[in-house]
Amino acid sequence: MHEAYRALRGTGAAAWVDRDVVGVAGPEAGAFLQGQLSQDVVALAPRSSAWSWLLQPAGKVEALVRVTRVGDQDWVLDTDGGWGEVVLERLQRFKLRTRVDLDVRGWRCLALRGMAVDPTPQAGPAVVVDGSWPGLPGVDVLAPEPTVPPGLGLASPEEWDAARIEAGVPRMGAELTERTIPAETGLVELTVSFTKGCYTGQELVARIDSRGSHVARHLRGLLLGGPVEAGADLSDGERTVGRVTSVACSPELGWVGLGYVTRAVEPPATVQAGTDGVDAGVRPLPLLA
Repeated sequence: MHEAYRALRGTGAAAWVDRDVVGVAGPEAGAFLQGQLSQDVVALAPRSSAWSWLLQPAGKVEALVRVTRVGDQDWVLDTDGGWGEVVLERLQRFKLRTRVDLDVRGWRCLALRGMAVDPTPQAGPAVVVDGSWPGLPGVDVLAPEPTVPPGLGLASPEEWDAARIEAGVPRMGAELTERTIPAETGLVELTVSFTKGCYTGQELVARIDSRGSHVARHLRGLLLGGPVEAGADLSDGERTVGRVTSVACSPELGWVGLGYVTRAVEPPATVQAGTDGVDAGVRPLPLLA
């Protein structure tokens, strides 16, 4: 049971992951993205990538993207499935007269994780990007039809989601919505450059950082005493202290989750989840590395 899940943390396994890919090309593509993303994208070497926020003008999250520099005038952004059109629409809104072409590409994402993964050469256009998570080194292959390397098993969507939650990786539509502030996620160090020039939504990010990154809630890991619905409240006695955003059954840890918890609850702590009062151990992320 769960051989592919265990291989993700060992010899290696693959998983089909629902991600959308947006192409950004043209003579002004780099300068355009530099003004739209929180990361210093023009500093990226060819074929390298970085995580970045695409923000609303008020500084809240539009999308979490991974930006990859394919060439001097060619970039790709990949994001969680179902959010590619959101990214495209947001970029088109700020494009104005910039010489840049934008499109959603019909590509797929094949995730390879484990200590010995080695992607085979891919036919046609393909981008291989760093996909490492805490405790899960590996790459993601973005291509029209990626090929699973010989000998690698496929993890199920349920196994993949358990590994995602254990690693503390947020997902658009669950941990990340239009109400999310980047500082709440614990990903600012990974996604933001404080030395680049201005970008859309910068003011809120910079202001919170200058005040010591104090926000009302933080993304935490949850060790659950049983199954709980995503969206359930977290409570401490009569007081609501947070909300569950994702839940999965981990072969290693049992029921696990992600959720936002008020900063007054310092991990490790135990609160209750849902109307049944399931015990929820609040822990820092990652839960498993």
